[in-house]
Amino acid sequence: MSASDRKILDVLNGKTVSPPPIWLMRQAGRYLPEYRETRAKAGSFLDLCYTPDLAVEVTLQPIRRYGFDAAILFSDILVIPDALNRNVRFTEGHGPQMDPIDVDGIEALEVGDPLTHLAPVLETVRRLRAELPHETTLLGFCGAPWTVATYMIAGHGTPDQAPARLFAYRHPKAFEKLLDLLADISASYLVAQIDAGADAVQIFDSWAGVLGEEEFERFCVRPVARMIRSVRAQRPGAKVIAFAKGAGLLLKDYRRKTGADAIGLDWTIPLSFAVELQKEGAIQGNLDPMRVVAGGSAMEEGIDAILHALGNGPLIFNLGHGITPQADPANVTRLVDRVRGKR
Repeated sequence: MSASDRKILDVLNGKTVSPPPIWLMRQAGRYLPEYRETRAKAGSFLDLCYTPDLAVEVTLQPIRRYGFDAAILFSDILVIPDALNRNVRFTEGHGPQMDPIDVDGIEALEVGDPLTHLAPVLETVRRLRAELPHETTLLGFCGAPWTVATYMIAGHGTPDQAPARLFAYRHPKAFEKLLDLLADISASYLVAQIDAGADAVQIFDSWAGVLGEEEFERFCVRPVARMIRSVRAQRPGAKVIAFAKGAGLLLKDYRRKTGADAIGLDWTIPLSFAVELQKEGAIQGNLDPMRVVAGGSAMEEGIDAILHALGNGPLIFNLGHGITPQADPANVTRLVDRVRGKR
């Protein structure tokens, strides 16, 4: 058996697979009782990310339960600023927090060797590839420079990332320097994940949707294209999924400009537009996570609409964003069965 037995890699190579392979963003998470049990053992959230025994366990939990076609490394996009000594911490009820960075802080950043700090994550990747079923694709990931930068500048998440947008207008050179630095570190991190056993990688630009057209080009497209060029220069043939949440019509040229093999779509993307994007290559998405919470006919109708519109082209079935803690695990079982034609 070879890696060619992994259906998601077939889709990333432009093939149509029926039924389409499926995985879900945040498939290892708080909606699963076994995850909550493991999380309680870990101490802090970052301890969970940096403890290979525990990170492997939570990554494997949804594979054991549902038999998804891909496992995605359990980690967080903010391990990169953590590796840059930005004092990242996760506070219950407040989400991620870190020391905000300013212009002087960007100039003073000491890069050092982030991959040494991230060695436990890479060990998790190695163990996962050894323990996963052969046919299961292993996905690595990182955050896109824009999204990671928004947290670094504000020191926490905000509704519209106004602090980062304002910083970019006031200090364009410093902001560009930060984006380039994050792009280069993140590209090296993705290469290291591929070397450790990841079959493909996903770049999450979770805050792409707050930007105008010009800013999207400068802050999202350019850095992600820089990353993908770097990854491919080091590992020709590497497969990359790019997910720019909320980008809407700006996705029209996103694949061509970034070089991504597949484009992740959030649930606001009309299926008629998704059909057009699919003509250029693989797409991934895009069921509304709230349909999984609702279950029943709402979920089934959403699944069927996606399969009807996109099932005759290269498709990785997924949600339009991460599964939420309110989701019933039994609904996920029904979702997987529906996609695979068992219901």
